[in-house]
Parts: sequence; structure tokens; C-alpha cells
Amino acid sequence: MSLYPSLEDMKVDNMARAQIAHQYQAPPPSYGHHSAPSAPRTHSGAMYPSLGDYMGLELSSDVIALNMPEYQIQPVAASGGVSNVIAPLSSQSLTLAKATVTQAIRQVILCKDQQGKCGLRLHSVNSGMFVCYVAAESPAALAGLRFGDQVLEINGTSVAGMTMEQCHDMLKKAGTNGINLAVRDRPFERTITLHKDSFGHIGFHFKNGNIVGLVKDSSAARNGLLTDHQLLEVNTINVVGMKDKEISKVIDESPSVVNITIIPYYIYKHMISKMSTSLFKDLDRTPAV
Repeated sequence: MSLYPSLEDMKVDNMARAQIAHQYQAPPPSYGHHSAPSAPRTHSGAMYPSLGDYMGLELSSDVIALNMPEYQIQPVAASGGVSNVIAPLSSQSLTLAKATVTQAIRQVILCKDQQGKCGLRLHSVNSGMFVCYVAAESPAALAGLRFGDQVLEINGTSVAGMTMEQCHDMLKKAGTNGINLAVRDRPFERTITLHKDSFGHIGFHFKNGNIVGLVKDSSAARNGLLTDHQLLEVNTINVVGMKDKEISKVIDESPSVVNITIIPYYIYKHMISKMSTSLFKDLDRTPAV
């Protein structure tokens, strides 16, 4: 899956790929007039703010230093967003290598199931559209959509400023296959690969999904887990809204290699405050679209 630093970069790349494919198709000569491909339309920073803002949460260097001191900020990009964020691989060792945490735009192609549903719900926050629920094993889940992802476009139409109902209606009216979404990743998220020991443990403690402690010399400590971070997925299974016993069961039933996705609790707490709490009361309900 290709990742792009901005929505405009994705559009330019798609146009270039289309032009190259058209050249190799060797179309028959025509005496009609052919206009040159038009440049992709761009969006202003006000419509789609960069990493410096997420759901109305300011992510400036000062705010990050105060609330997420384990993250270091590289020089700010010209657009005003954070270009690179560096996080230590383990909160227990300053000598380990560090990981670059970036935010990217990706293209997601959706289809519908036998009931004509994609398996997700959207929620409008600060004029942006965010994924608030993804049904397990649904087309949306298989395509890689996650809680907290920001949807920028649906089939080429900008959704900035639209209501949740308008976006759901667009998805309902879309065809069965080839539903094209432009999606921005959640900020500061990381996916870490851990390995179970002989007792089946991976070496961390959590409360309400928030990582509160690491076991010394465990796989979690060696491979980059950080405390004060929230568990989002375990082996691609969404655990947002699950009770700790349910999360533990998912981990216990996982194979020896466990991939977990985390996000700073500071950001997660803001995400939850912006999403309706009723979203997590019944995870087995029928998705809206």
C-alpha cells in the first residue's frame, strides 16, 4: 500500500500513473482535439490541517513537549505541520535506537458485503470526518480502516465540512465495488511486533487498555513498547472499547508473534472525548453503512 505525505501528493502520483498507463496502451490515432490532463485540485491547509492539528487538538512542539515528553520534534515543515517525530523504542533504555513516527495519506478501496454494507460508521469532529467504528471482519476492516482514521475524500469528493449523515448517504449510494477513500492516519500511532516467552507472556501490564508498566528484559521492553500509551489493535483486531479481560483473551489466543498498535494516551483521551460515548456500548450492533 502506497503512503503519501499529503492528499495533493497522492493525487499527483495517481495522475502520473494514469498518464504512464495511457502511454503504454498505444491508443489509435484520432483527428479530434485532445486537451492536456488538468492539474489535480488541491485543498487549502484550512480544510485539511497538517499534523499540527487533530480533531481540534493542537500538536505543536510545546504541547508535545509538555504532554508527551518522550517524543522529540524535528524541524517544522513549511506547511506548518510536524515533519518528523522521533520516539524511543523503549521507555526503559535511552541507549536503544529510536523510531521515526510519521503521519501519511493512503488510498483505501472498499467494497460492500452481501447486505450492501461496508461495515463502518463515521463521525464529524471539527469539520473533519473520522472513522468511529469498524465491524470485525467487514470489508472496511479487511481494507485496513481503523478507529480514529480521518477520511478526506469519498470517490474523489472532499468531505471536509460535511455531516455524518451526508457521508453515510454517499457510501450507501456508492456502487458495490471500487469505493475509493483518501484516508489520513492517526497521529503518533506505532505498530510493534512482540514475541511471547515460554509462559506465553509478552511483558507489559495495562489498565483500561492503557499500558501502565513494562516487565524488565521482556519482549515489550526490548522491542519498543511505551507506557502511558493506549492499545488500539492486537494482530489487526480492534480492541478500542473492549474490557481488559477481553483484550487479555485476544492476546492469549494470539500466536507466538503479536503485533500491537498503540497511540499516546494523551491523544487517545482527546479522541474519546470527541466521539460519542455511546459508540462503545454495543460493539456488535449493525454498522450504519
